[in-house]
Amino acid sequence: MKFSGPSVVLPELMRRLALPAAAIVLLTIPGAFAQEARSTVGGELTSEEEIKQFCTNIADPARDQRYLLQKQELEKLRADVDTRIAEMQKRKDEYQDWLKRRDVFLKQAEAGLTDIYKKMKPDAAASQLQEMRIEVAAAVVMRLNPTQSSLILNEMDPKKAAIIANIIASASDPNTSKDPS
Repeated sequence: MKFSGPSVVLPELMRRLALPAAAIVLLTIPGAFAQEARSTVGGELTSEEEIKQFCTNIADPARDQRYLLQKQELEKLRADVDTRIAEMQKRKDEYQDWLKRRDVFLKQAEAGLTDIYKKMKPDAAASQLQEMRIEVAAAVVMRLNPTQSSLILNEMDPKKAAIIANIIASASDPNTSKDPS
């Protein structure tokens, strides 16, 4: 570097130093902006702003958790409804089975046996009915008039008469079990 004079040196020196100085100034400006933003965000937030920021940060996870809890509750309710539907279907099937058994029971009595036992003496009818299938005997006794039925049941073994009376009573009861005895 040659210096020809003080007037030439200073402008030349400024020109050479201007570019690095401008680069230093430009590099420090973003840092200044960042520091200014940090002081507003980190240090001097009011409690209301902190609350808003916290709520904003947890809004999505809270909503997801709410949806998950609602989904679990709906699944539990669905399982409960499915259980109740299955129970209702079971009761419906049992009721239909009961109706079918009752119809078969009544048809057995209508097969002409009733007329036969109407004409028999109570002691003879009782001894024969005791030896029949209990369902058929109950159907026959049920189809007879009350006077004849009582005379026949009076002549039967008390245990068998009680079973037949129980079957006759349960024939009109919709809550009867599947077991006719």
